[in-house]
Parts: sequence; C-alpha cells; structure tokens
Amino acid sequence: MSGLNLVLLGPPGSGKGTQGERLQEDLRLPYYATGDILRAAVRDETELGRTAKEYMDRGDLVPDDVIVGAIGERLALPEAADGFILDGFPRTVPQAEALAAALSALGKGLTTVLLVDVDDGEVMKRLGGRRTCAENGHVFHIEFNPPQQDGVCDVDGSTLIVRDDDKPDVIGRRLDQYHEKTEPLIAFYDHQSLLRRVDGSAAPEEVATEIHRMLATLKLEGDEAL
Repeated sequence: MSGLNLVLLGPPGSGKGTQGERLQEDLRLPYYATGDILRAAVRDETELGRTAKEYMDRGDLVPDDVIVGAIGERLALPEAADGFILDGFPRTVPQAEALAAALSALGKGLTTVLLVDVDDGEVMKRLGGRRTCAENGHVFHIEFNPPQQDGVCDVDGSTLIVRDDDKPDVIGRRLDQYHEKTEPLIAFYDHQSLLRRVDGSAAPEEVATEIHRMLATLKLEGDEAL
C-alpha cells in the first residue's frame, strides 16, 4: 500500500517501535524512528548527537529546532515520496505544527495518526526490565524475552546494559514529559479527525492486526470518496 503518511503516537514503552518495524516490512515504506536517529547521532558523535545527548541522558525532550531539522531532511528524501512512517515525532503541538508546514511545502499531508495506548504501570514494567546489547543494540527483557545467559546477548555475546533512559528515575521523567507535552497531541489530531486509537496492552500480534484493520478501513473510505 503506498501513499500512506503515518504517525505513531504513544507513551514510551507502548510498543509503537515494534509496530513501526512491522509496518515498514508489510507496507514497504521508510520508517523514521526519532530515537534511532538521535541514538545513531550520539554514537557517531555528530553535532546533532552531542547536542541531543545531554537532553536524552536526563530524559528531557530534544529541542524542537534540532529534531525538526533532522526529520525534515528525511521527509524530503526520494524514498519518502510515496509515504512514510514516523515514530517519536511529533512529540509536542509546536512540532506537529512544524510537521504540517513541512508536509504542506512538499504538497503532502498526514493520512492518519495511530495512538498505541498503554498505562503508566505497564510502561514502567516494560522499560524497567529492558536490557540492550552494548555492541549492536539487540534488545531483551528480563521477563518477556530473557537472554539465555544473564547479562549476555544471545546474538553476539556482548554485555547487556540498562540504557540511561531505561532507568526508573528517567522512565518516570519521560512519562511526566509525555503527559505534559505529548498527550495534548491526542486532542490536536482528534480535532482534525486524524486520530485512531489501538490498545497497546494487547499482545503485539493483536495490536498489529488491529492497525492493519484500521488502515484497510481508511483505504476503503478513501476509495469510496473518489
């Protein structure tokens, strides 16, 4: 399916990254995960990475001018001409307004915003138990997907670590930031009839099925409007 410009919205740990990767494979659209873009920049010690790292380590949102520039560059790429999937952007209403302006300049608009919704308790359990491969970023979970050997990556044998943004105090701060700055996007996009809600507490396969059902309905509605 082409011509789909999607935003995945939800709290940290909601599983929207997992769903984004599934959609990338199923729909063959470029998937732009803000967190991945920023972490790669931090790892490579680029100017963007150095600027972003001090904010990310505290669990704060990266300033709008930094992240808007990074995302805008990608949306203008030829690979995004037939659609894209955004995960982790926009995170504030001003960012959403900047995204709308950038898309308008490209002659585009959003197809829909998928809200993958889970409560704070589930977020703490999911992120607090996450362990990440220090070498290549493979992700495990002490409860849901434990490694065969405690503290060791099954794939490459490197050490599993707790990322700074997966530590309890930072998770709490990230949730506070989400409720204060990102949750207003729910009303913002709902007012534009762009928002679709999916229960993120369900199993990943069930969430994926529901998302595809929503997208199929949107396509049918679009075809009927022609």
